[in-house]
Amino acid sequence: MSRLAIKICGLSTADTVGAAVRAGASHIGFVHFPKSPRHVDTGQIRALAAIAPAHVERVGVVVDPTDEMLDELVATGALTALQLHGKESAQRAAAIRHRSGLSVWKAISVKTRADIDAASAYTGAVDRLLFDAKTPDGAALPGGMGLRFDWTLLRGVAVPGPWGLSGGLSADNVAEAVRITGAPLIDVSSGVESAPGIKDMDKIITFCKAVSQC
Repeated sequence: MSRLAIKICGLSTADTVGAAVRAGASHIGFVHFPKSPRHVDTGQIRALAAIAPAHVERVGVVVDPTDEMLDELVATGALTALQLHGKESAQRAAAIRHRSGLSVWKAISVKTRADIDAASAYTGAVDRLLFDAKTPDGAALPGGMGLRFDWTLLRGVAVPGPWGLSGGLSADNVAEAVRITGAPLIDVSSGVESAPGIKDMDKIITFCKAVSQC
């Protein structure tokens, strides 16, 4: 078992959920965003989450969700957390946490140190920050594009509260990422795929093994 938390995100099949759990993932993520090649509907989320044992956290990834969408996701009874990946303000994030009753994560898009500093606005409003690479202007997706940011921007930063690192991670570079940032949670999606939205069980296993050796 890795000393670091591992989230395998964008899972969409029973086989890959099983692979992630067996490989030692502490968190599994389901993307509920129709524009994404990793999108799964509420019925799929319910079925896939049921495969995971109780100790594995089940995270629903959403982008600027409406209250109606939140209610539908909560009603599945499948999720333990919601990851906000849009332009949600701290006030909206706090409202989502209150409405859903779930742990709430906020993805922070990073290009410069100012982006990291601005994340302090979410202190007390969310349960975890997730630093991810900022996507190009006009991109259809807010994440999951295999992009990474300059990890040295996080060097020496005292992040207030739980946090994680995402964006462009793979088995080949995760040790470097952990060494530079000291991230306590590692989140991977495209880095364990054979094609956009298609998770590779062998890559999931290899990635988790690489993290366990950090």
